Amino acid sequence: MNTLIDAPRRIARRLVSPLRRPRAAAWLETLPGFVLPAAAVTALCGPDAFRQALLEQIALATRRIVIVALYLQDDDGGREVMDALYAAQARNPQLSIDVYVDWHRARRGLIGRQQCDGNAAMYREYARRGGGVRIWGVPVRTRELFGVLHLKGSVFDDTVLYSGASLNDVYLAKHGRYRLDRYHRLRDPALADAMADFVREHFRGNGAVQRLDAAGLPSTRALLPAIHAFRQHLQKARYAAPAAPVAGADEVVVTPLLGLGRNDNQLNETVLALLGEARERVILLTPYFNLPRPVRAAVGVALRRGCRIDIMVGDKTANDFYIPPGQPFTTIGLLPYLYENNLRRFARAHAGQLASGQLNLWLWRDGDNSYHLKGLFVDGDAALLTGHNLNPRAWALDLENGLLLRDRAQRLRAMHEAEWAELRRHATRLADYHALESPRHYPPEVRRLLRRLSRVRLDRLVNRLL
Repeated sequence: MNTLIDAPRRIARRLVSPLRRPRAAAWLETLPGFVLPAAAVTALCGPDAFRQALLEQIALATRRIVIVALYLQDDDGGREVMDALYAAQARNPQLSIDVYVDWHRARRGLIGRQQCDGNAAMYREYARRGGGVRIWGVPVRTRELFGVLHLKGSVFDDTVLYSGASLNDVYLAKHGRYRLDRYHRLRDPALADAMADFVREHFRGNGAVQRLDAAGLPSTRALLPAIHAFRQHLQKARYAAPAAPVAGADEVVVTPLLGLGRNDNQLNETVLALLGEARERVILLTPYFNLPRPVRAAVGVALRRGCRIDIMVGDKTANDFYIPPGQPFTTIGLLPYLYENNLRRFARAHAGQLASGQLNLWLWRDGDNSYHLKGLFVDGDAALLTGHNLNPRAWALDLENGLLLRDRAQRLRAMHEAEWAELRRHATRLADYHALESPRHYPPEVRRLLRRLSRVRLDRLVNRLL
């Protein structure tokens, strides 16, 4: 019923939006932001460097540590981080340490494993030792399926360490295998203040956000009214940043962006504005090839405008849900094949641009390691660092954020090009859709599930939720 009531308003918005909205470039210039020296922004190369930087920043912090991640896992990598946090607090009892993770993810075990108390049991174990490390659970929705805390970026005094990675063995490359992400360090007191102040203002003290390191946790059911109010509050939230920033010859503008829901989503609007502004070149990174409809449309328009577009995704074997042959198959293992089918359809629809080189589709694979990159490079003078997967779930359900780097003098261009060159070392360009494995050769259980889903059109629903 609500869909029918809202239909005229949605149609009207689509009809008049081109007349009401400014051009993408002009709109981007109106965004607030922080002016940083270009030298204050650095990219870290690989998960080993990220792990080293994370532990180093924890050890060096003197005033505050604010870590925000989807999860901090109960494994060797997660415990190394917990040990470092507790050691830092023991050395300096005045050091304020807050860790924010998703409420639902922290209170369950891994998918496909037996029921348990999840990572929250580890947090309580450490808390019993004493110390001032606070672990908070943030429930974005009443159920994990319909949205999680996907905010990224951690603050150590005046330094921001930004990555889409969570904190566990594979993201921190603890035991030989790794899950590749992007990693950046930005040194600026005002930006660090803005990101730390956001979580303190909007998370701390809210009735929906509870300590996970305390005994006697309330049930999610008991928090339902608070969670509904919390989500409504977050939909109006924004990072505080100065208006109309002007960068000098050796400076860049960094804008922290928030995204939640389909409407009035500043991060989503920025993604579309960047694609709409692109004049010559776009590089798009996503771990799961399942682009939201507005992004697919914007990519199509950019191609028709003559832009060269490179899209890098992980090979299905580099997907974190991939189940190798010989291991027991569960339904979650279907996802990499769904994403590969999406990519096949896209490659087939754009066969002409693929053949001409205007469109380049790259598949990343490095042994049994996995791929978790996301973000945009546009025309050498703009880039988006984000945990946003550029899929329908991130577009509409999860709480996301990102850092927009506007660099008109192109002082960061060499850094971006070095990152892109490093990524291509383990990537192969698709000549056409025939280069992808045919569904006829998929494992029998995969073929059976795909037929069943497509018969009742449930594959579309799965694409939207996972």
